[in-house]
Amino acid sequence: MTIVIGFEGSANKIGVGIIQDGKVLSNPRRTYITPPGQGFLPSDTARHHRSCVLEVLHEALEEAKIQPKDIDCVAYTKGPGMGAPLVSVAIVARTVAQLWKKPLLGVNHCIGHIEMGRLITGAENPTVLYVSGGNTQVISYSEHRYRIFGETIDIAVGNCLDRFARVLKIPNDPSPGYNIEQMAKKGKKFVELPYTVKGMDVSFSGILSYIEDMAHKMLSSGECTPEDLCFSLQETLFAMLVEITERAMAHCGSQEVLIVGGVGCNVRLQEMMEIMCKERSAKLFATDERFCIDNGAMIAQAGWEMFRSGHMTPLEDSWITQRYRTDEVEVTWRD
Repeated sequence: MTIVIGFEGSANKIGVGIIQDGKVLSNPRRTYITPPGQGFLPSDTARHHRSCVLEVLHEALEEAKIQPKDIDCVAYTKGPGMGAPLVSVAIVARTVAQLWKKPLLGVNHCIGHIEMGRLITGAENPTVLYVSGGNTQVISYSEHRYRIFGETIDIAVGNCLDRFARVLKIPNDPSPGYNIEQMAKKGKKFVELPYTVKGMDVSFSGILSYIEDMAHKMLSSGECTPEDLCFSLQETLFAMLVEITERAMAHCGSQEVLIVGGVGCNVRLQEMMEIMCKERSAKLFATDERFCIDNGAMIAQAGWEMFRSGHMTPLEDSWITQRYRTDEVEVTWRD
């Protein structure tokens, strides 16, 4: 019986999760929410995390009904992510590991998403679409690495949606992407936007610049509604993601797709991917906001896999890095 506690704080979510041999014992989190039209700054986000991390830690232990002595390993997000929030949470994890005299493990945030998705859905060897505010990648496992087949060459899909939400002054509560999704359901007119797929990679900055520039003109002239623009943006971005995912599946001979990351709980993205999978007689795996959105349990699960296969992070090596590639990690826990 192995119990791992995971600390996540790479962006605007602070989470502490506890995993016991594939079972989620607890997974509380808090979200730093800014006023409409604003993003979140690293320093303010770090301050938010510091103010509530001990409360979330206490809540995780209470909910799991365990004591610090029961925990075998302390895992934390090493990267990628925003520097100041990552540091604030890593310091707590390092301190806790030393106070409780437990081994420490630095976890790749992206691999945390993948391992959580595999655990919750039961997907065996899927082609992974990882979509969030900071990352957009198509990934497949081969020879002890998660190989990146395609990715964004500029901004992430979640960042594109979030920045467009600021243009329309859409609220950030519970998240700008969720509110865009709800508005898109009411859209009736499709506005053609640039569609930028370059081989296996995608580009979102040009689409964002285009829609930012034309939004005010089209809305003020009555040519379309904010709901139409949300609908059009979603359809275009998600079609690009489905295209590169299908191409990666064809290359790998894969019959499974797993969507992970914060944007992965978007129902419309899941619907579009499901249509593609059915046409290929493949199976789609996805989760809801409990496990798609950044959380501590995903770091605990990846830490559990790593710890069981012999990984450990010496205290002197327990730094963070804002740029930590998915394919940098040797995946020793998979065949």
